Amino acid sequence: MEKARVYFTDFRTRTGVSQGKKLQKLCRAAGIGDIDFEGKFTAIKMHFGELGNYSYLRPNYVRAVADLIRDLGGRPFLTDCNTLYPGSRKNALDHLTNAELNGFNSVTTGCHVIIADGLRGTDDIEIPVPNGEYCKTALVGRALMDADVLISLSHFKGHEMTGFGGAIKNIGMGGGSRAGKMHQHHEGTPRVDTALCKGCRRCARECGSDAISYSNGKAYIDPALCKGCGRCIGACAFDAISNVNDGACETLCCKMAEYTAAICQGRPCFHISLIMDVSPNCDCHDENDAPILPNIGMLASFDPVALDQACADLCQKAEPIRNSQLGDNLARPGWHCHHDHFLDSNPNVHWKETLAHGEKIGLGTREYELVTVK
Repeated sequence: MEKARVYFTDFRTRTGVSQGKKLQKLCRAAGIGDIDFEGKFTAIKMHFGELGNYSYLRPNYVRAVADLIRDLGGRPFLTDCNTLYPGSRKNALDHLTNAELNGFNSVTTGCHVIIADGLRGTDDIEIPVPNGEYCKTALVGRALMDADVLISLSHFKGHEMTGFGGAIKNIGMGGGSRAGKMHQHHEGTPRVDTALCKGCRRCARECGSDAISYSNGKAYIDPALCKGCGRCIGACAFDAISNVNDGACETLCCKMAEYTAAICQGRPCFHISLIMDVSPNCDCHDENDAPILPNIGMLASFDPVALDQACADLCQKAEPIRNSQLGDNLARPGWHCHHDHFLDSNPNVHWKETLAHGEKIGLGTREYELVTVK
């Protein structure tokens, strides 16, 4: 496979030119105009940020991308799938409120927000995984797959399990329905916290496997009957049900790459990542620690593997911020330095496996040419 082209620009702007205009210029230089957008439903897959987290992408950048797509004839909408864990994005109503409170609406961004896997995270479609080794099929939010064109718009940051979150995590994990996320994290049985369970029996009504019974007014999930779809997690209004075992990080990384390949196959896709406010952990947290690295720039490519690799390489070359989780770790007496900013920030994470497996299954290439756009 020949080298992919990844286009880069920093955050410097001259007087009278906004960063939004510079982002549009970057996307045009990277070839987004080669896609036939005319009249096409275009999904902008992104993360709206958990309530309490302030490191997610500002709506201004989203508006710049949406305006560009409209200028090219497309019909953009913003989308994400519900979360597997309890929080402010575990069903469509809470998710839409979350997006609104964090500034994402038709006024600020110029396009509508659609939660791709529906009210309770069960509106999904099963699609084949090309060259899948861990997953033969993927369970993906239906609205995401109904789109004619896919644009991934990612906040590139650290992550406590996968090392970093970029294009592949945004699409693969973010595009999975609740059952799809369950499939990637762990094919197992959720756990009931009996202290939180109110015995309302809503989870049992949602269960399609008759796996939930009650003892002393508390829910019990039979592991022999449970299929691991995660519907009960979305059904519980009291956050009493959660996924217990996240599985091995290496396997998770590979499954994310396979889900991304499934979601991207058969239609035009374009990928954008902004390396800014590089928090040590995911935007799914309801807080964010100080950035571990300085703001670096904006990147775009047709190849998600090359894009993530380029972002990771630029991060590795950057000087760590001293007053941060990464800086604290590096300053500890006796700290075993891994010479890897993601690993030194969150020891025991894995991230290279994602890119290696993505390349192996044909999602993209780790070999790239970095083209700078002024």
